[in-house]
Amino acid sequence: MSTPFKYVPHPHMKARQESGAPTVAEARAEVHGQGVMGRFNAKIGLRITLIVGTMWTAYVFTILTLVSAPAAFASGDRLIIVAWVAQTFLQLVLLPIIIVGQNVQAAAADARSLATYNDASAVLEEAKQIQAHLLSQDEAIQNILSSLKGSQ
Repeated sequence: MSTPFKYVPHPHMKARQESGAPTVAEARAEVHGQGVMGRFNAKIGLRITLIVGTMWTAYVFTILTLVSAPAAFASGDRLIIVAWVAQTFLQLVLLPIIIVGQNVQAAAADARSLATYNDASAVLEEAKQIQAHLLSQDEAIQNILSSLKGSQ
């Protein structure tokens, strides 16, 4: 009597093993394209983001905005003061700070994604070991049944 179970791997597993975990380079190529201009745009965009998305840039922008603060406040005009706060200070200072926060969140998301991928791979290997163990148990049970039938 043969074992009724036959392991059939899910088709996604082969594709996943061949492709591996998703990478930033793949995402960049998907967003900007794989051509010369796409690579150029991605490189320029990444470079600017890396420069602007630092706390040092936030400090420089803070100093830059404070240069025009005395003139805005000296005007005494509420509209000019509100415009300075909203359009100059908040936009210039918050932009790099938001990018810094997004970079931190992206790094954490990448780490979680890789950990999830590695965990799923480990669970798959554990499941394969369990299946192999169950197959060996099935064989042992078949041997026991055969010996019991032979002794009757």
